[in-house]
Amino acid sequence: MAVNLFDKRAVLFLPANNPRAIAKARASDADLVILDLEDAVGPEQKEEARAAAVEAVDEAWPMPVAIRINAVRTQWHGLDVLAAAHSEADLVIVPRAESQQDLHYLRSHTGKPVAAMIETAKGVLASRAIAEETVALIAGTNDLAADLRLPRGAGKAPMQTALQMIVLSARAAGIAAFDGVFNALDDLEGFAAEAAEARMMGFDGKTLIHPNQIAPCHAAFSPSDEEVARAMRLVDAATGGAERFEGEMIERMHVEAARRLLARSPRS
Repeated sequence: MAVNLFDKRAVLFLPANNPRAIAKARASDADLVILDLEDAVGPEQKEEARAAAVEAVDEAWPMPVAIRINAVRTQWHGLDVLAAAHSEADLVIVPRAESQQDLHYLRSHTGKPVAAMIETAKGVLASRAIAEETVALIAGTNDLAADLRLPRGAGKAPMQTALQMIVLSARAAGIAAFDGVFNALDDLEGFAAEAAEARMMGFDGKTLIHPNQIAPCHAAFSPSDEEVARAMRLVDAATGGAERFEGEMIERMHVEAARRLLARSPRS
């Protein structure tokens, strides 16, 4: 099953055992919905959430829908893998990924595309190998900050090197990369600023924890009117090889970048 995630921006997490959240997500403008069996679900609700996720993905969705299973070597992992394998989910999300071998096993045994969440220092260092078994890398910034022992309120600045490694690993493997969640639900201005920074780092989109973050996420990861206009002029002007364009030297890679930008723009 082929899954193209390069055109996805807003990736919405929600608890798999929350019917109201599922209904809202299905009617939303999210580009990808992830039904969560892991952090959003308490230990006593794991079985209920697993059954609810399978039931939910049996219904029609206007966007791709994934199931995030519990991590390798947890007591729920095996049953989650079996449920995901026999479900109609478009892909499986694996938390706390740290081993290429684990990802290969999961991809083989579920028969589905797998996306890996990089949430530990060990995962960051293994991300290049992990990327070879996945269709996307997702930065799990909350867990990563904890694993790096960053003080509360440190923000993402101390994680810049780790986040850039995740992007580099994804690009080297030719797959998508998504930034972590923004925790302040009512601070849409702060969310927009963090999403804009993530785009500048090379991420394709961002993971979300509330539908009200979808619109600012789309705005942050969509090219501006000025960017679109310039890309259109560049593509129209290019004749092949190195040449001058609006006072700058351009070549084939600039034309390819302009075409990628136009492909991501709803205005082009």
